[in-house]
Amino acid sequence: MAYIFLWVFFLLICDKTLPGHTWAMNNLLMTGPKAYLTYASSVRVGAQSGIHECKHQFAWDRWNCPDSAPQLSTIKGFRSATRETSFVHAISAAGVMYTLTRNCSLGDLDDCGCDSSRNGKLGGRGWLWGGCSDNVDFGERISKQYVDALETGKDSRAAVNLHNNEAGRLAVKATMKRICRCHGMSESCSMQTCWMQLSDFREIGNYLKVKHDQAQKLEMDKRRMRAGNTADNRVAIADAFGSIARTELIYLEDSPDYCAKNMSLGLSGTEGRECMQHGESLSQWERRSCRRLCHECGLRVEERRTEIVSSCNCKFHWCCTVKCENCSQVTVKHVCARRHGSHGHQRRRPRGPK
Repeated sequence: MAYIFLWVFFLLICDKTLPGHTWAMNNLLMTGPKAYLTYASSVRVGAQSGIHECKHQFAWDRWNCPDSAPQLSTIKGFRSATRETSFVHAISAAGVMYTLTRNCSLGDLDDCGCDSSRNGKLGGRGWLWGGCSDNVDFGERISKQYVDALETGKDSRAAVNLHNNEAGRLAVKATMKRICRCHGMSESCSMQTCWMQLSDFREIGNYLKVKHDQAQKLEMDKRRMRAGNTADNRVAIADAFGSIARTELIYLEDSPDYCAKNMSLGLSGTEGRECMQHGESLSQWERRSCRRLCHECGLRVEERRTEIVSSCNCKFHWCCTVKCENCSQVTVKHVCARRHGSHGHQRRRPRGPK
C-alpha cells in the first residue's frame, strides 16, 4: 500500500501536464490511495455518463454537447458561463453522484452500503421505512468533494459553476422514487415497507433539460466587480444569488452563434450535422430539426444515400458449406450542407442559440 501511495504521489507531483493534477492530489490526500483509485473510476464513468445524456438531450439542437468529459477543462468555450455550460456542469455532477450512489448500493465500494438510517420508522399511514434505500448522501458527499474541487477560482464564474453543480446533485434527489412492498394476509397490503431508489438516469436528464430551458441569467453589479476588491466581489456575488433557488440553473453570458464553426470556442457548427426529414413517431422537435439545423443556419438539406451489401438468405449444404446471397440495402440520411456558391453561413433569420 505504501508503494502505491508513493507511486501515485510521485506521478501527480512530477507530471504537471496531467489535467487537474492539483485536484487529484488533494483528493488522494483526503481519501487515501485505495479509496482515491476506487472513487476516481466511478467519478470518471459518472462524468462520461453525464456527457452521453447531454448528447441525447441535445441531439437535435444546434449545440449538442462536448464529445467527452475532459473537454470541460480544456476547451476555451467551457471557461465561459453560458446557458449550455450550466447544463453540462449540472448533468456531469449528477452523473458522478448517480454512479457513486449506484455502485455504493451494489456493494462495489468499500465501507459503503444501503441507507438504513430510517429503517423501522413510520413513514406515513400504512407504511414503514425498510429495505435498501440508495445511499444518495454518500454519492452527494463524494461527488461534491471531487467535482467541486475543479473550481479553484473565487470569481462569479466559479460561483455559477458551483451553483449548477449543486443543482445537478439536487436533481438526483428530486427524481428519486419510493418503492414499496406489501405485507399482510394474502397480500392484503395492510402494511407496506418502503425505500427510496434512484430513478433512471434519463429521468434526471429530462428534469435538468427543463431546468436548462428555464435557466436564469445572473445580473452582477459590474461596478463592484470591476473594482477588484475581493470583499466587494463576494458581496456582489451574494446579492446576485440571493433570490435564486438552489435547484435552478443559472448563467452569466449569452450563448454564441452555434450555427457557425468556431474552433477557438470548440464549436463545430451545424454543417455536416444529420437531421430528421421524414419518419413515423417523430416528435415535433425532431420533425423541425432540418429547419433548425440547416435552413435557419443558412445551409441546405442534402440527401445522402449509402448502399450496404451484406450476406443474406444463407443455407447450409451437406457437407459442409454455407452458401449465401448478397443483399443490398440503401440507407438515406439528410445532412446540412453549404448552399451552392456559398462560402459561409448566411442565416435566414435568427432564432436564438438553439
